[in-house]
Amino acid sequence: MSFRAINQKYLEPGSQVLMVLGIVALCQPWNLALHTYGLTIILIGLIGFNITSKIAPEEKAGTGQMRNPGAQH
Repeated sequence: MSFRAINQKYLEPGSQVLMVLGIVALCQPWNLALHTYGLTIILIGLIGFNITSKIAPEEKAGTGQMRNPGAQH
């Protein structure tokens, strides 16, 4: 499994989940430590998503087909 496949399968969705967990941590009223670091968790997820979303997915080898044939003009 290549880095691009790992990025597409685990890292990009993981950073999205981290952003959602940061929002939950920021909005919950029971734990002061989670509330204190909620914005930091959101920012780490956001930076991670910005980095991982810029990595292009793997090309399909040997198919000779375009990715989105319906998008031709």
